[in-house]
Amino acid sequence: MSNETVSPEFARATTEAEMVEINGNKLAVEVLGPEGAPVIITHHGAPGLGSRAEPRASFGRLADEYRVVVFDARGSGQSEGAGPYTHEQWAADIEGLREWIGAEKIVMAGGSYGGFMAMEYAIRYPDRVSALVLRDTAADNSHSELARENALATDRVTIDMEKFDRIDFGQVRDNDDLRDCWREILPLYDFDYDPAAVERKVEATPYRFEAHNFAFAHNLPGWDIKPDLVKITAPTLITVGRTDWITPVSCSETIDNLIPDSTLVIFEKSGHSPQIEEAEAWTTHVRNFLHRVFPATGTPTTAS
Repeated sequence: MSNETVSPEFARATTEAEMVEINGNKLAVEVLGPEGAPVIITHHGAPGLGSRAEPRASFGRLADEYRVVVFDARGSGQSEGAGPYTHEQWAADIEGLREWIGAEKIVMAGGSYGGFMAMEYAIRYPDRVSALVLRDTAADNSHSELARENALATDRVTIDMEKFDRIDFGQVRDNDDLRDCWREILPLYDFDYDPAAVERKVEATPYRFEAHNFAFAHNLPGWDIKPDLVKITAPTLITVGRTDWITPVSCSETIDNLIPDSTLVIFEKSGHSPQIEEAEAWTTHVRNFLHRVFPATGTPTTAS
């Protein structure tokens, strides 16, 4: 159920993607920033609901200094949907993109479910990660019970728990049902609730129910990578909104306690999306962190 809440001006693809065949499946890929710069590959949230639009909007701000690769994961956005939709396959697709872009090492980044995949990649391909940037994510599926408690406790709206269960358990019937269930929980995501913004996001989201259902019915029950986080030796930045309802601050604190070289930043006026709700501050923290990994050598290069 975890996803990005995308500002409407970035909710749809605004530039044409290149269709790149990775592991037998064509992915919609965009590359931003100067050739020769350190490469950031960033994974969007929510399989079947997320797309490259959000990471393009947030990490695209760094394309003056970095080569930023954004893409729709298999089964999401404009990419083809050949299965399987497993974490193993999605991590292998990231590795295929690294090879395609020609980077020896990458900064791996992701928010929400994209954070799950960023950590999965760092665990599976440790020699390929120079740094890790995480946002509003978790290291196991225990956050789902916290999210349920928060949904039941909210005074913003009354949540239809039948729809909540269908989207949470990966049991939506089709794309229309996924849209209806998504509309039901969207009021919970932002620091400030704006019903009109919710409707804009509902209309802008690309719906691919097969990938969503597989992720939430098969990948997440019993998922737990906490024992493996100590293996992540790359410097790691963890960011989270104070009122994130679905992957609360405690989830980020757990990750921070387990990854040896990590820094946690909490954004006090954000829900699940500080990269949107406190965009300037979030971008500054990410840029400063990356400067510690890749010391700036002068004036940033204009993005291509």
